[in-house]
Amino acid sequence: MRVLLTGGSGMLGRALRRLQPDFAPQIALLAPTRAQLDLTDRTAVADWLAANPVDAVIHAAARVGGIQANIADPTGFLTDNLRINDAVISGAHQAGIPRLIFLGSSCMYPRDHRQPLTEEDLLAAPLEPTNEGYALSKITGARLCDYISGQFPDRAYRTLIPCNLFGTEDHFGSIASHLIAAIITKVIDARDAGHDTVEIWGSGQARREFLFADDLARFILTSLPESEKLPPVLNIGQDADHSVNDYYRMIADLAGWQGRFTHDLTRPEGMRMKLMSSNKARAFGWNPPADIGPALQATIAAYEMTKQR
Repeated sequence: MRVLLTGGSGMLGRALRRLQPDFAPQIALLAPTRAQLDLTDRTAVADWLAANPVDAVIHAAARVGGIQANIADPTGFLTDNLRINDAVISGAHQAGIPRLIFLGSSCMYPRDHRQPLTEEDLLAAPLEPTNEGYALSKITGARLCDYISGQFPDRAYRTLIPCNLFGTEDHFGSIASHLIAAIITKVIDARDAGHDTVEIWGSGQARREFLFADDLARFILTSLPESEKLPPVLNIGQDADHSVNDYYRMIADLAGWQGRFTHDLTRPEGMRMKLMSSNKARAFGWNPPADIGPALQATIAAYEMTKQR
């Protein structure tokens, strides 16, 4: 099975590429770089698909950023991602590709809504304002997949909504890094520099659910050949959350840093809670490890390796 992987240089994309040879040898991933394929260009995507026939698409590409980046440019996060999703999803449909997995985001769910969030809660209440543009683009992509599959029964276009991800291939210390990678960078750098304080944005009381990217990658590789069996939208999470303060403490303990934390209460911290229910996914073989400690330790080791290079 030949598969177009968008976002192949991102954290999840790199995990998929690393695991595929041993975990799913029947799948050949084609992962063009941004320089090789502009995903915002409908014509370029159509031409690439015509020249490189594939059996399926894993659409993991998006313009991403932290809270501050989303607040600074909601227009760009909405329009860029709308263009990417339209070019890839519509392009795949027009090329006759029968299978597509679209990666959503937990920010698609309403803010301050009931917990845990189920797939039926999409569009049930207002979104979190700090990343509304990005969330709207993801919701639109999911709806497009659903519309195509409903109108054309030979198209198995499905949306997976993962909780927050972390992994060994995250962009440590950059504006594109996810929360766990940002925490690891701050704590390890403080440890190595001999600093006794690390600053946390906001109160640190916001709660987040995190999943190791490798676990999601394995589920995607397993599910893709039979994606028609999946429901239109499916949560994929850890089924447990912790406060931001808890993640800082866990990482500090694992990294051997014994300093103290301060809080900048002027900084935004996003949704207070967004724990998802992954009950439906368990019927399709989803069973994440209960303890994320080993995965956190592996991610800490990955950053320590980058510092030694």
